[in-house]
Amino acid sequence: MTQRYTLSSAQRLKSKKSIDGLFNTGQRSVVGPLRIFHARSNEKGIRMGVGVSAKNFKRAVDRNRIKRQMRECYRLQKEILLAIAQEPKGLNLFFVYTDRELPEYAHLFSQMQKGLTKLLALYQSS
Repeated sequence: MTQRYTLSSAQRLKSKKSIDGLFNTGQRSVVGPLRIFHARSNEKGIRMGVGVSAKNFKRAVDRNRIKRQMRECYRLQKEILLAIAQEPKGLNLFFVYTDRELPEYAHLFSQMQKGLTKLLALYQSS
């Protein structure tokens, strides 16, 4: 049986309270054009969210395209964080795209991979 690379509703960070808490008390990492906010959660599993600044991209079409690409990059590479997902405490992630140019998908994919491996190293050491 093949593995399905899905991103279910339970794996998305949607609560305003959780997102605000993550921005206020979480840690930050920067990898290329991605700013990654991350913090431990009491709930098991990994939840993620994405955002793009309306200041950098005026057109909603461009913002939505970048968010769609970031979700796709994460969805295909989330097994990098599989070791963290098995732990009793969960992890909340939020990716913010900070560059002012539309990204190439391959570049975004490689930067997401670097960011996820950086998070894995950070949380496995602690």
